[in-house]
Amino acid sequence: MRFLRRSDETTGNDAAGTAVDAADTAQDVPDDPPAKGHTPGKGRPTPKRRDSQSAARRPATPAPRTRKEASEYAKANRPSKDARRAAAAERRARMDAGDDRYLLPRDRGPVRAYIRDVIDSRPHLIGMFMPLAVLVLVAVVLPIPAIQQYLSLFCLLALIVMIGEGVLLGMSVTRKARAKFPSEDIRALSTSWYCFTRASQVRKLRTPKPRVQRGATV
Repeated sequence: MRFLRRSDETTGNDAAGTAVDAADTAQDVPDDPPAKGHTPGKGRPTPKRRDSQSAARRPATPAPRTRKEASEYAKANRPSKDARRAAAAERRARMDAGDDRYLLPRDRGPVRAYIRDVIDSRPHLIGMFMPLAVLVLVAVVLPIPAIQQYLSLFCLLALIVMIGEGVLLGMSVTRKARAKFPSEDIRALSTSWYCFTRASQVRKLRTPKPRVQRGATV
């Protein structure tokens, strides 16, 4: 009877150990994987769209609140004089070279470049417009009536000749530009005025600088 009792106790202990092992195994087994398409929660509420946009638009540095702070901020972020001079010199050099990125809107494009080449390829009487203006100023300043009379007459005749040459030059250049660029909308009035302003400038002072020599075929 004693042996049977000890066997019963041993069997009970083995059953208890088996139950404990089964419980531990059940704890080690992970839960079922989430279903397909299931998104786990972020653990925090989704911010509103207005709050997100406000945070994105918020400046990195606080804006100046007084005029003095704004002036100090502008001075602190202003480039040095040497940097400004270097940038201006580079911009001027690019304009003289005919770079469209630095030219004025009236000078941009292949049509205007061709017009400049036609104007620069030969001399024009219109180029005497600025010296003529200086001569008129001298005639006004001189206190001699005879010289004033002759200079005034000469300036009037020269001005009439220049206007006539400007009209003929504008018509000729417009015709050539339309023949070379048939798909472009080339207006006669604006082209003629551009030709007159280009031809009336001294050759060394023209911007962009002439690309062709006098007498060249364009």
